[in-house]
Amino acid sequence: MDAAALPPASPSISWHDAAGAVHTARWRSEAGLAPPRRVVPVDDTLTADAAFRWAHEGTAMLWQGDYHNARQLLQALGRRLDKRRAGAGGAAPAFPEAFHKHRMALGQRARVLAQVLVPLEAPYAIPLRRAPDVQAACEEAWGPAEGPSVVSLRELLGLVGAHEWRRRGVPIAALGGASIHPHYGVFSPVRGEYVQLVADTPLPAACTAEPLAWDLGTGTGVLAAVLARRGLQVLAIDTDPRALACAGENVARLGVASSVTVQAVDLWPEGRAPLIVCNPPWLPGKPAAPIEAAVYDPDSRMLRGFLAGLAGHLSPGGEGWLILSDLAEHLRLRSREQLLGWIEAAGLVVLGRGEVRPGHRKAQDREDPLFVARSREVTGLWRLGSRSS
Repeated sequence: MDAAALPPASPSISWHDAAGAVHTARWRSEAGLAPPRRVVPVDDTLTADAAFRWAHEGTAMLWQGDYHNARQLLQALGRRLDKRRAGAGGAAPAFPEAFHKHRMALGQRARVLAQVLVPLEAPYAIPLRRAPDVQAACEEAWGPAEGPSVVSLRELLGLVGAHEWRRRGVPIAALGGASIHPHYGVFSPVRGEYVQLVADTPLPAACTAEPLAWDLGTGTGVLAAVLARRGLQVLAIDTDPRALACAGENVARLGVASSVTVQAVDLWPEGRAPLIVCNPPWLPGKPAAPIEAAVYDPDSRMLRGFLAGLAGHLSPGGEGWLILSDLAEHLRLRSREQLLGWIEAAGLVVLGRGEVRPGHRKAQDREDPLFVARSREVTGLWRLGSRSS
């Protein structure tokens, strides 16, 4: 590996081998982490205790031993982090302090576990004993290989997991059990309750004369597919290239491509529609990684942008469907009064609201630090209309 093989704008990572020679490779981090300043080549002789100390000091460890032993080391580091967190004990702080403490702990965990690195030789081959074939997973996420690179093992495992999700698909009850195949970096529709709300809510009367809907922030295209199967022409909008490719592939696979147009637009297209659906990130906050952009909405920008622009884009008698969990309210990150104030200030009225309780595992996990809030969570579909209609 040498610097001459690197693309000009790529961040790089360097280390010394046992003979003192300098090696350089491309640094990959979907989370946007800077290349580690200190990198030490290690192998199977490294103990978990020593790795734990180095990781906390910010020393990255480039694995050169058996691949499965590297995975076992990562698991050992995770157990040590869990044990340390459990040992902290004490009474749980009140929300939102508990939420911020939880996110800080997750961030610290991610930083420590990211210190175990693995090399990748073109075309995305891991030059380690008993290493799996990860070429397809890497190409799906990053495109064709551009020389040697280095990535954290934890992130590489995430790529492999995403590849399996994409290969197998996620069955969607609202689509008759047909599957959505999420791409890497595109949030998977594992929360099926909100998809069912969109499938079951009666369409606005205005859709009878104009069977058109917009799906703002389409992601995997799951809601666009549901609306298309309800007989509507759908404009599916997103700004993320991965989401646009994912949505296009899914609507084609589901046989509704003739009813769905996938378009790159920053929230609002031109014109009006009788039904505009938006499922914005549910929690106000800054994403710590690109994949978290589907969960965290800084200062509720997308939510407020949707509400502020909705009245000006609805056809007469049209409806905007806002799909939103109230978890932020239980975490005291946003109040119901604040949401209603934004709705009123945008010249909107609430026409109705359907709701359903989530069925995901964390809602029943009493060991989860946010269990109290999650156990009270309700996902709602707010039917909004223009006050001037």
